[in-house]
Amino acid sequence: MKLLAVLSLTTLLIAAIPAPTRDPKIEAMISSVSVARLRADEAKLVGFGTRNDFSETSSTATHGVFAARNWIRSQFESIAKTAGGRMTVRLDTYVQPKTARTPRAVTESSVIATLKGDEPGPVYVMSSHYDDCNGDCTNETRVAPGADDNGSGTAAVLEAARVMAPHRFRGTIIFATFDGEELGLWGSQHFADELRHDGVHVVADLNNDIIGNTHGGDGRHEPGVIRVFSEALPLGAKPALVNLIGSENDSPSRELARYAGAIVPAYVSDFAVRQIYRADRFLRGGDQESFQADGFPAIRFVEPHENFTHQHQNVRVENGVQYGDLLRYIDFDYLANATRANVAVLASLALAPEPPAHAQLVMRHLGYDSTLRWQPVAGATSYEIVWRATDASVWQHVKNVGDVTQATVPVSKDDYILGVRAVDAQGLRSYVSYPFPVRVK
Repeated sequence: MKLLAVLSLTTLLIAAIPAPTRDPKIEAMISSVSVARLRADEAKLVGFGTRNDFSETSSTATHGVFAARNWIRSQFESIAKTAGGRMTVRLDTYVQPKTARTPRAVTESSVIATLKGDEPGPVYVMSSHYDDCNGDCTNETRVAPGADDNGSGTAAVLEAARVMAPHRFRGTIIFATFDGEELGLWGSQHFADELRHDGVHVVADLNNDIIGNTHGGDGRHEPGVIRVFSEALPLGAKPALVNLIGSENDSPSRELARYAGAIVPAYVSDFAVRQIYRADRFLRGGDQESFQADGFPAIRFVEPHENFTHQHQNVRVENGVQYGDLLRYIDFDYLANATRANVAVLASLALAPEPPAHAQLVMRHLGYDSTLRWQPVAGATSYEIVWRATDASVWQHVKNVGDVTQATVPVSKDDYILGVRAVDAQGLRSYVSYPFPVRVK
């Protein structure tokens, strides 16, 4: 491996960012996503009557949150039979103490399916929550269909597992359906804390929550768009440092979001990502925040226009308006595209090399160029330096610098944001690593 590449003005070809390389294996997975299976899974989840956390003590074989949990587990166990011994299924169960918002302690039980990769190290998560909520999130008896929030995300995770389990990946994939999201992100925080404690190298979490409706309460309809929420720098980042290096829009979660924005339209026809550069919506939250809180890159997929008469509402008709999160409001063609989008991103990540670690922007002297260095990545055959104007939201230019761990490009570090990504022999790319500035003599 060469240790250094210096690209002169005469040899540098400033190229626009190309469309991602389409991989036949990923195309096959996407084409296997079934609208019929998504519809059947949604109907089954709604059929449990309620998936309210506090129905755990009254759950039967066919009703309540633990009936839903047991069915989800059975689905993952059936899927595992197609994975050649590479998939395991378990429950992540614990007792959540009483809080100021809740009447009593409650047993939380998430369902976790792990598809082992061919290489140790990187882990990629696709997540959702299966618990639901009506007008009272602690009422265990009232009907709570939870079709969109979040039967849609749970069905997507199950279907993604079905189409991906028979295939082999470089990285390990976890398919997670969490309990306890509605009352405080309980299940996801418990699991993310466990991953952090065990030193698991989580490269990405793709969280899916409310991804099945295309008709907003404001009358808007956009079946060809899905929103992706991503946080900026985590809480506690030093403002002076942020202002100096211009990194406020380049957290790992945001680089993951940009990656999704490029991958999705390359694989899913007439379907695009709308980047929302926020951790989540106002007055709301999602399980991706649990991963971000533990330092893991994470994003949230959500439909473009929500209908709040169908979220956290008791089922009723009032003043001629139907309230409640009912199955009739799910657009299954849209849900299928949202699932395909996740499969495209998840498979691209898990097949590609992981992002270069410890990327640095070398500060040696004043000048008109930029030097980046990074650690080598398993499976990478070359690396690309990317850059964009400081007021641009997505990467604009790219240069492949070869199989090196340091390179200099004639691009002003004062005027541009730069990054580096790994590329394998098939042209599959990691998402971008943002370089931390380091002064050297």
